[in-house]
Amino acid sequence: MHPRVTGLRGVELGVRDLKKTVEFYTNAWGLEEVSREGDTVYMRGTGAEHHILAVHERPKACLIGASFAADDRAQVDALYQKVKAFGAEILTVPSELSVAAGGGYGFSFRSLEGQPMMISCDVKTHSNIIADSSRPKKLTHVVLNSTRIDDTAKYFMDMFGFRLSDETDHMTFIRCSSSHHAVAIAKAAGPGLNHMAYEMENFDGLMSGTGRLKSAGTEVAWGVGRHGPGNNIFTYFVEPNGFATEYTTEVEQIDEATYQPHTKKYWSDFPNRPCRWNVATKASAAMRYASSGQMVEDLNNGVCDDIISRKLAGN
Repeated sequence: MHPRVTGLRGVELGVRDLKKTVEFYTNAWGLEEVSREGDTVYMRGTGAEHHILAVHERPKACLIGASFAADDRAQVDALYQKVKAFGAEILTVPSELSVAAGGGYGFSFRSLEGQPMMISCDVKTHSNIIADSSRPKKLTHVVLNSTRIDDTAKYFMDMFGFRLSDETDHMTFIRCSSSHHAVAIAKAAGPGLNHMAYEMENFDGLMSGTGRLKSAGTEVAWGVGRHGPGNNIFTYFVEPNGFATEYTTEVEQIDEATYQPHTKKYWSDFPNRPCRWNVATKASAAMRYASSGQMVEDLNNGVCDDIISRKLAGN
């Protein structure tokens, strides 16, 4: 059997202000701190995964990695050999992982366009599932910006066993479990992180979490709406470092025996895009600015508030 990843664990971000970022993700976003190690804080959702977000204090905000699960050490080792044979840049070889990060065994590398990735197994899980639908359960997908959508999607499918779910003119959706997509590849001027999506228990939980964010001063950047590919409900926000981030729920679950991917033409002919409800018909300037990666870059480079305000106003 070919080695493959079996799920998305979480993301790791470099952030400029660790204290401010942790306060946002715990008080407003709804995660819970699990552990700290040096300049890194690990945070969990309400599900069993040890952590779904790790934030590291850095001079500039950046994507430090997207983390994926494999079944066991043999799978991790086999995937490492595939990545190495492909010629990808290896960041760390398979080894024991930090106790603060939940332990386990894994390695890290750079993807086809240079985004850092991690694959691991045997990471500690939580026995206590938190009953609060207004807080995220898990990280359900990451969207990566790409100049080579077809090549990048093929890389994930050939190397790690992802399957194609859907294609549109601007995005390719691929899965490694029954969830419609764990990764989507978005057409962009350069590689980077487009956004990360956290799964909520249900629609009521998504709306309650959205209300908590608004009360904390974080406005909705796009939504509430329901996507075409994946059929998931969404609200998007911009977090303190300039990353676009999403609450989502009701993500389509795939029956591998019967599912057929939809083509670009299918989605170009779909009556309501990008929102099936025809409510959230266009992403806001803030969402476009953040998902392009330009907001993070501007904040890293100290671009003045006046210029950022004009971009947020869509000017």
